[in-house]
Amino acid sequence: MSEESVPHQGGPTGQPKGLLQQMEELMAALNADLSALDADLQRAPKEEADLR
Repeated sequence: MSEESVPHQGGPTGQPKGLLQQMEELMAALNADLSALDADLQRAPKEEADLR
């Protein structure tokens, strides 16, 4: 991902966020997405077995 494609977000004061804070927020969002995907994958085999 290039720097141009990353949206620049300001904090409460409108100042740009630090790179570390941006990375922490991205990692938290990725972690939440992966957790949701894992939950879906854990549920899928059970739902598939119920259909049989």
